[in-house]
Amino acid sequence: MLQDLRGIATTAKIAGHPIHPMLIPFPIALLIATFTSDLVFWGTGDAFWGRGSFWLLVSALFMSTLAAVAGFVDFFGNVRIRQMSDAWQHMIANLAAVVLAMINLFVRWGPDPAQGVLPWGLLLSAAVVLLLLFSGWKGGSLVNHHRVGIHPEEPASGSEPPAHGRY
Repeated sequence: MLQDLRGIATTAKIAGHPIHPMLIPFPIALLIATFTSDLVFWGTGDAFWGRGSFWLLVSALFMSTLAAVAGFVDFFGNVRIRQMSDAWQHMIANLAAVVLAMINLFVRWGPDPAQGVLPWGLLLSAAVVLLLLFSGWKGGSLVNHHRVGIHPEEPASGSEPPAHGRY
């Protein structure tokens, strides 16, 4: 029974800490900021916000690439992770979000990025945020339910410590 309470180690680590969860806040924040900036552009018509959305999107795709590399190392480096439906759903949702973000960048590409915001840029940004909500739910399930990235030697919170660890 104790084995079920132990975590599943990740492959991509720095000093024992998983890299993927260290990187994901950046693309998430940047993609949400892109959507927010698009909404402000829609409300104000100020081209500043359209240009801002473009650069937020560029930054988000750069950081998404870094987070994806760490995520792929974890996914393909541990067969137990690949056996989980939640891991597949998390990865596919993230890939879909990145593909939509790349299409969104293409829509905005040109001398005036603000021209690409309405309607397609805004709709693509909204779709990406919805995918991030789903992906975050699945990523949270991987950590909280399946204990991916939790040190294998640590029992689940609130569980009994291993018998050999008792005094």
